[in-house]
Parts: sequence; C-alpha cells; structure tokens
Amino acid sequence: MSAPAYQGIKDFILERIHAGEWKEGDRIPPEKELAREFQVARMTAGRAMCELISERVLMRVRRTGTFVARPKYESTLVEIRSISDEVAEREHQYRARMLNLVATVTDEALAEALQLPAGSPVFHSRTLHFENDGPVQLEDRWVNPSIAPEYALQDFTRTTPNQYLLCVSQPQRVEHRIRAALADMEIRRHLTMDELEPCLVLHRRTWSDGVVASVANLWHSGARYRLTGDF
Repeated sequence: MSAPAYQGIKDFILERIHAGEWKEGDRIPPEKELAREFQVARMTAGRAMCELISERVLMRVRRTGTFVARPKYESTLVEIRSISDEVAEREHQYRARMLNLVATVTDEALAEALQLPAGSPVFHSRTLHFENDGPVQLEDRWVNPSIAPEYALQDFTRTTPNQYLLCVSQPQRVEHRIRAALADMEIRRHLTMDELEPCLVLHRRTWSDGVVASVANLWHSGARYRLTGDF
C-alpha cells in the first residue's frame, strides 16, 4: 500500500532538515507552494505541516510563516499533548464526539481567565474523547478568536482542538493546575462515572502572541486515568 500524499511532504521537509539544507530558524515554503509542487490539495500540505508542528519539528509564527524549530525544548511537568497522541502511544483506538461548538461571550470569571473585557466574543467547545470506545476525557475549552478566528469552522472529530491550536499559533507560555473534584451530573454521565467517583481535572491556560489564546478544563475519571510527566 502506497504512503498517503501528506506523508511524502513530511518526508521531503524532514530530509531537508536532516541534510542541513534547512536549519533552525529557516522559513520553509508555505502550504500553497508545497501543494503546487507536490500537485496535491492545499489541505493535504496543511496536514503535513500541522503534524510536524505537533511533533515540534516546525513552529508557526502568526502572520509571518512556518520555521524550523529548535531541536530541543525545555521540559515541563505536563507537556502540551493531544489526548489522541496519548491513546495512540498505548496502541489503542481513538475517536471523538463533539458535544458543543459555538460562539459566545465571556462572563466576568471567564473574561478574567482570558484577560479580556467582560462580554468579549469567544469560542466554546466541548469534546468527548474516547479510548477503545470508552470515554477517557471531557474537554471544556474557550478560545480567543484573535488567535484562531476559524476555530468554530473546524471538524474536531478529525483533529483535536489542541492539535489545531498548535498548528495555527505557537505557544509562548503554559499554565497548568491539577486538582481532584466531584463532577456534576452531566460530566459524570458523559464519562460513565459513579456518583461519588472523583475526577482528575487539568486546568490549562496557554498564551500566544502575548495574549491568552485558550483556557481549557480537561476532566478525567479518577479511577481510570493517571497523569504522568518527565522532568
């Protein structure tokens, strides 16, 4: 079976980097140019670049272009990773179901978290992530439209919100808070949890281009999920 078209573009970029033709900080050709060279749809070229951004081979600078990333990164307690990547590493099957994807406005608490005036427009998504057909994470996320203006147009059953945001903006700073909490009835129902079963909640706030790009609460069953990190 032949490799998919986007894999050929990924291999092309990686070969240039490994050969030293493209070095750290070099700007790589835009999606439109790669699509024309490989005679594929721009979406195909975009997938190749998004995967390399997610893999930290490339970095995207908003309104500037896509560049070869630094070969090493500072380690953090909780890496910015997509739940789909975690599931794939365990060699399990991943899928997602969208529960909500709307444009809304901030209340005072959300406005403070996003560092926006109260009543500012934002995007809100709720995604239920599955591992081997069992619910593993409920993601409740708010996104600053100035960072991802087309967020509400995406199909997050094909790519995760985290993967999409890493593709359109380069994180400059990440804040994590981890806590145990009792979930409300709706979250328990989606995660198929008992009434008194605790949740492990990861609160994540990311900055891009000097502003808060996204605020997310990631809910997990405390009995079926554990969080690990490398220093």
